[in-house]
Amino acid sequence: MRDTHTRTYGNPVVPGFHPDPSVCRVGADYYLVCSSFEYFPGVPLFHSRDLVHWRQLGNVLDRPGQLTLPADTPASGGVYAPTIRHHDGLFHVITTNVSAGGNFLVTAERPEGPWSDPVWVDVPGIDPDLAWDENGDCWCAVAGVAVARIDTRTGKVLEGPLPMWSGTGLRDPEAPHLYRVGEWWYLLVAEGGTALGHGVSVARARSPRGPWEAAPGNPLVSHRGTREPVQSTGHADLVQAADGSWWAVLLGTRPRGWFPEFHVLGRETFLAPVEWADGWPRMGPVQERHEAPAAWHPVEQPPARDDFTAPALAPHWISPRSRPDGSWSLTERPGWLVLTASGDSLDRAGHTLVGRRQQHADCRAAALLEPGPGRAGLTVRIDEAHHYDLEVSGGVVSAVARIGPVRQRIAERAVPPGPLTLVVETRTTRVPAPTATAPGADRDGIGVRPGGPDAVTLSIETPDCVVRLAELDGRYLSTEVAGGFTGRVIGMYVTEGRAAFDWFAYTPMS
Repeated sequence: MRDTHTRTYGNPVVPGFHPDPSVCRVGADYYLVCSSFEYFPGVPLFHSRDLVHWRQLGNVLDRPGQLTLPADTPASGGVYAPTIRHHDGLFHVITTNVSAGGNFLVTAERPEGPWSDPVWVDVPGIDPDLAWDENGDCWCAVAGVAVARIDTRTGKVLEGPLPMWSGTGLRDPEAPHLYRVGEWWYLLVAEGGTALGHGVSVARARSPRGPWEAAPGNPLVSHRGTREPVQSTGHADLVQAADGSWWAVLLGTRPRGWFPEFHVLGRETFLAPVEWADGWPRMGPVQERHEAPAAWHPVEQPPARDDFTAPALAPHWISPRSRPDGSWSLTERPGWLVLTASGDSLDRAGHTLVGRRQQHADCRAAALLEPGPGRAGLTVRIDEAHHYDLEVSGGVVSAVARIGPVRQRIAERAVPPGPLTLVVETRTTRVPAPTATAPGADRDGIGVRPGGPDAVTLSIETPDCVVRLAELDGRYLSTEVAGGFTGRVIGMYVTEGRAAFDWFAYTPMS
């Protein structure tokens, strides 16, 4: 990188299961939030000084009083697309809990929090947005698309909901965002569904009440029907940088493997430049590399290894639906994460699991486990019906695969008493082909047309040896197989008794 004019950045800027991004700028600082669905804590919050390098500050919904996810919350239920805005000295985040209560708004003076208890907003629909007009009135747009003037202190509707422009006629008009730019109000909507047909379209009006005029160049962006490596582009939010340039954050996927291709990391957050011409925003294709913004502020990321010596869990640690106080402890055994079983199976909701999003196609996750007399291990999961586990119980470690209605113990091995290291690795090179006779396959059945997007390897390490128990096809832990809106999470769990984890390390592998 010779100078700022040739510097480029790589997409996605927030990799892994971080969909439905929303962004706002306060001075030279940018803040971004994403959907969290059935995981607690909810709505991860990131900070950046350049729109490229992001560091997670925390989670907006970090206490049970803010976020209730019932025990029967299905996978991909829970908290849908949030919007973050800053107005009159307050940060505002509005989002939807589709499993309990609907739309609500929380506020904070500082992005680090504390964030307020929810103010429930009496507007039906999902994907709520906030925008203020020149009179200080707040407008809340929702998928569908409709808009209402609301009181942010009480959540009451003061006017509407009023119907708005709902896209060009494609399915699922959603993710509305309103902006006042010059003399016009602009409305961004996603349409075409959040899969391969996804796209963003734009309209404008002189007032939030309309009437709306569609842009002649719609869609603003869509990769449907293309060979672009980034797919499902949509659900965009615009921001003007401190230097006057305009940018969009939006979700996308990176499918891999043999037809029809599979994505395993979920929908991720991408960044793309925006230009204005003839009164309309314009975007090109979302590339894996773009010329960088003028500002450039790399940030220090969390260490690869967590030794559990901090007084609280780092903000990237998440748990399905809840994390009851009695299910985990950092103080009972200082320097260890002690987990206590709250359910007897990863196949049903209610289990104890502390995990993190898989953010790289090739990676290694390892944890040192002292199992005790219970049942515990390391899992890589999409949901209760799609996960691969390294499970230790009764002096035996097992590799277990749950794929839809089938649960199978793939391999097992006796292990000596005491701590052992559990390892999950994902690999996108030399992945087994669909069949040994696939075109281009060699004698080992490894071909130029890989079957799955990756291979998932489950291993154990002891002071004396390294044992690979199983290597499994990654396509069964993909959105295309499991369905839903999330991505893989790799985590430590207990389903019987108690267990202690000395450390957990996550390392991208080039």
